[in-house]
Amino acid sequence: MLADQGAGRVARPRSKAAAPLLYLSTLTIGLMAGFFFAFAALVMPSFAKIDDRSFVVAMQKINDGVNSGAFQFAFLGAFVFTGAAAIVHHRMGARNAARWILAALLLYIVALAITFGGNIPLNNNLAAAGDPAAIADFTAVRTAFNEGTWNALNAARTIACMLSLLALVPAIALAGRGKITPKTGV
Repeated sequence: MLADQGAGRVARPRSKAAAPLLYLSTLTIGLMAGFFFAFAALVMPSFAKIDDRSFVVAMQKINDGVNSGAFQFAFLGAFVFTGAAAIVHHRMGARNAARWILAALLLYIVALAITFGGNIPLNNNLAAAGDPAAIADFTAVRTAFNEGTWNALNAARTIACMLSLLALVPAIALAGRGKITPKTGV
């Protein structure tokens, strides 16, 4: 009978933060995957059809806009919430869920590395062109931006974010099934 009750297993305390952290992780990584996907599937293909001046102005405005609180909540929150969820699940003994959450975190770190190592420097080069009112040659600025490289990097970070989001699916399932065996007096 004791074997049926989990005898020999040490009970780990449940954390009230575990589920909210995992859900916030899923939400923010999902938002980032959607954001990057929207650029890959809609924004950049549409921008490919507009004139050079419109492209430069629009991309500069978008790059300014990513400093908003809402975007930063998702962009930084995905890292913070996923890291915290991995730690909390690991500490409470939900090792299988923690492994999937860690995989999600590592995949998101890949997306961050691509962003900081590739997309942001290209965006900064575009910003360095200055005020559109003072730009003489929009074609040269657009060419120097290197849309093809930016798009390839964006595709890679989109895939990393989508895989990160997919890694959270089994984590949620495992965390939802996780049973912590209460300590018995035996």
